[in-house]
Amino acid sequence: MATLLLKKSYQLSNLKEVIFKDLWGSRGVFTTMRMIGKPPKLILFKPHIENLLKSTKKYGIIKKNLKNIIIYLINKNTLYKGPDNLFRIALNKKLISVSIRKRPKPKTNFNLLLLRYKRVEPNYKNLYYKKILAKLSKVDSTKFDVALVANDKILETGTSNLVFVKNGKIFSPKKNCYYGNTLKFICKKIKINFKDISIKSIHDYEEIILIGSGKGVTSVSNINDLRWKRRSTKCYTKLNKIYNFLV
Repeated sequence: MATLLLKKSYQLSNLKEVIFKDLWGSRGVFTTMRMIGKPPKLILFKPHIENLLKSTKKYGIIKKNLKNIIIYLINKNTLYKGPDNLFRIALNKKLISVSIRKRPKPKTNFNLLLLRYKRVEPNYKNLYYKKILAKLSKVDSTKFDVALVANDKILETGTSNLVFVKNGKIFSPKKNCYYGNTLKFICKKIKINFKDISIKSIHDYEEIILIGSGKGVTSVSNINDLRWKRRSTKCYTKLNKIYNFLV
């Protein structure tokens, strides 16, 4: 697992600092934002907070002035730890935890591994990630991510949304995955078609691209389990240019 550059937990009831817990596996929610520059800037801060608050209602995390509390703790802990990091905030009914870790920069020979698994309640960024984290902990995150597969449909990765390019058109899975903030931003700039992506059709696509807070826009080189290889980077170049307006 990644080394944390900052890690703090607070009791939700009174904001008293307590021993840090990452909260993975508990009934709760989280969001991860890319943190760049000096002073640090959190990318897509507003939509991340809006989605986080929406998810707290689903998971019964109720506290007066919760939005103000979340923003206060983020501001209190947004400290410079290098030029490019990831800031995570997680909540359950008892605790709020914040952490910072260095952002692993994806390499050009980026690979996907298959994991036959669908996240619990995938429309929400919940904390039921232990199976995914167990798989990710065994690989170099600059070179690998895991593509989640259920009923022979590719859904998302352990960290990101996926888009697939066929004859210049861009597609992304339409269900059983989280619709992330970075993907939402890019959808405002370029047309993305949402449809089921089956394993059987994978060779129809010349490009596969990850889109997310941690991965940014990352072109997949290979999926060895499916004998798929990248045949173009044209769309990746276009999407990466769009994404770079944020950073």
